[in-house]
Amino acid sequence: MVASYWNDWYSGWGWFLWFGIVFLMFMNLGNWRYSYRAHQKYDQYPRKGALDILDERYASGEITKDQYTQMKSDISQK
Repeated sequence: MVASYWNDWYSGWGWFLWFGIVFLMFMNLGNWRYSYRAHQKYDQYPRKGALDILDERYASGEITKDQYTQMKSDISQK
C-alpha cells in the first residue's frame, strides 16, 4: 500500500502538477483573447470624422469658403 501511494498522481504533489497545467491553459487562453481583441482594435484604419472630410473637400477646392463655413457651423450644432 505504501508503494502505490507514491505512484498515485492525485495524492502527494500530483495535484499541484495538474493544477499548474490547467492554470497555464487558462492563462494562455486569456492572453490569446486579449491579444486578438487588441489587434482587432488597432489594425483597422481610423475613421474620418465629418470635420475631417469637410476640411479635405475645402482644401481640394470642391467647395467655396462660404459653403465651408456654413457646413462647419451645421456640423458643430449637432
